[in-house]
Order: sequence, then structure tokens, then C-alpha cells
Amino acid sequence: MEIKALLDSRVIQYNRLDFIDTDPIQIPHRFSRKEDIEIAGFLTATISWGQRVSIIKNAKRLMELMDNSPYEFLMETEFATNDRIQFVHRTFNGKDCLFFLKSLKNIYLNHGGLEQVFTEGYRLDNSVFSSLKHFRGVFLSLTHDPHVTKHLSDVTANSSAKRLNMFLRWMVRFDDNEVDFGLWKNIPTSALMLPLDVHTGDVARAYGLLNRKQNDWKAVEEITGVLRQFDRTDPIKYDFSLFGIGAFEGKEFLAKTLRHQNLFR
Repeated sequence: MEIKALLDSRVIQYNRLDFIDTDPIQIPHRFSRKEDIEIAGFLTATISWGQRVSIIKNAKRLMELMDNSPYEFLMETEFATNDRIQFVHRTFNGKDCLFFLKSLKNIYLNHGGLEQVFTEGYRLDNSVFSSLKHFRGVFLSLTHDPHVTKHLSDVTANSSAKRLNMFLRWMVRFDDNEVDFGLWKNIPTSALMLPLDVHTGDVARAYGLLNRKQNDWKAVEEITGVLRQFDRTDPIKYDFSLFGIGAFEGKEFLAKTLRHQNLFR
């Protein structure tokens, strides 16, 4: 209960629009059209690894390459096989970006859009695991270079799917603070899985909430199961707490908290 109280206090502290200026979620917040938010959110989540300043800078540049109208750009652009997009973020190169744009266009033209694809997968057995598995199959259904697959997590290979889970949090979860969008209504917030990364994993282990050492899908299931004991309807709100403590307060705060509050006793 002491750990829960601590995490609840950090949800209040970090689940605020004030923190959007330092978070990649600011990119989809630039738009109001549902499809623009989805596409901007998905592409931003795709390149969300490395330094946050670099992520935000490159995501803004990608939106500029799409004339700051992602959906219209996709629908009106005829992508040729030999096209190259002048965009690079770390190992995500121009050819990867071109395929992602072509696949997104295919999803909106032939599969009812991103929400429809993720929802179809979820309905297979009411799990985010199935949603992510199904989405990956549809997304990679076009002919593609094997290199692009490294940028789309495979939960069947035990990937933690941090970026896809983060994207789902953005699209599905909603509260009065309006950090997350809550655009998608057919996947319940209670079903979401934690976007597990170095920060959330380290903090969760420090507080005894996660035993598994690897940041993989099994660890995602373990920590999300614990968070559901704290809040069954909205377990992933604690992403704000775990990430916020790890990214903004650091190891010194963890050590001090554990030492002075004796949370394990």
C-alpha cells in the first residue's frame, strides 16, 4: 500500500499537460483530426528510442516532410518502389520510412484504418498480445525489405513492444488531464500493457514490483499484472509514475525512498 500511495502521488505529478513539452506525445497533440493524430502518433512512437530531444526534433521533421497533414499526405501521394524519403532517425532510414508510409496508406485504404486493425486483433481473444500480433501481420503484408521488420516489434518473439504499447496507451487511455487521447473506444483501458523500457523496468525492480531481469514480453505481463492489483480499470496510468521517477528523479530518489520508508517490510 505504501508503494501504491507513492505511485499514485507520481501519477498526479506527471500525468499533466505541463510535461508534454518534454515528451514525444506532443507531436500528435499538434493535430485535431483523428487520422492525423493516429498517423502522427504511430510514426512518432516508431522512432521513440534514444534521446528524447532527438526523437521530438526528428518527429517534427517527419511531420514537415508530410506537409503537417499526415493523412492527406498519405492519401494523395503515389509512392513508387524506387522512391526515397529523405529521413533518418538512428537506424530507421529513408527506405524504412517509405515502407512505413506505404503500409499506413494500405491500412487506411484497404483495412479500415489503424484503429480497425488493432481492434480486429484485440477481438481475437480480448488481449493486447493478439492485437499487436495481428497488427504486425497486416502491416508487413506488403512486399518489404527484411530491414524494416526490426522497427516493428514482434510479441511472438517475446519482444516487450514498448513503442507499440506506448502508442496504444496514447490512443486508448483517457482521463480528465487529456494527456492521452482516448480516441479508440473498442479496446478497454483495463487491457492495456505497460510500455516497458529501461526507466520503468529499473524503477519497478527497485520497488520489488518486477522480478524478471529481461525487459521482454514476459516482464510486461508480470509488471502489468502487479499494476492491475493497484487499479484494475486503469493499470497503465502508473506508466507516468514509473517513467517519471526513473527519468526525472533518478537512482538517488529510489535509494532514499527505499531506505527511509522501508517499503519492503
